Amino acid sequence: MLNVQKAKTLRKAPLNTPTDLSPETVRDIAGVLTVLVADVFALYLKTKNFHWHMSGPHFRDYHLMLDEQADQIFAMTDPIAERARKIGGTTLRSINQVSRLQRIEDNDADYVTPLDMIAELRDDNKQLTASMREVHSLCDEHEDVATASLLEVWIDETERRTWFLFEASRVGEQPGGR
Repeated sequence: MLNVQKAKTLRKAPLNTPTDLSPETVRDIAGVLTVLVADVFALYLKTKNFHWHMSGPHFRDYHLMLDEQADQIFAMTDPIAERARKIGGTTLRSINQVSRLQRIEDNDADYVTPLDMIAELRDDNKQLTASMREVHSLCDEHEDVATASLLEVWIDETERRTWFLFEASRVGEQPGGR
């Protein structure tokens, strides 16, 4: 059995995760991944918020689309956080940390019209895509191909969500602007 002093020492032990990335690279990439996962959690909760509070004539379509999108967004959280840990960094520890780091703005309004919900989520997904491209550039600089590879899939998924939200908001428009 471990004694109390030994247990305290182990809890304070630094991370020594084996990696060929430099300590500076780990710090930088884990840092941006932590901010990214905060944004993803914020977007997940906003998407679920709008899913729960959707109303109107397109309720069923929007409700189901947002539920599907929320599931896809949530599925990104664990791989992002685990990637930071795999390379020897740390990641989110609390909801409070999410609120400090997130760049996706919350929407606590009592009522938001369905089209405003769709437009806001479209813009948030577009913002998330831009953020992921920035992280990808940093990964390229540091030759972290594994993180870059994960980001490429998530960028494609996020662009697809942006596209669906854009098309869902085009009420009464003809293709090609006619």
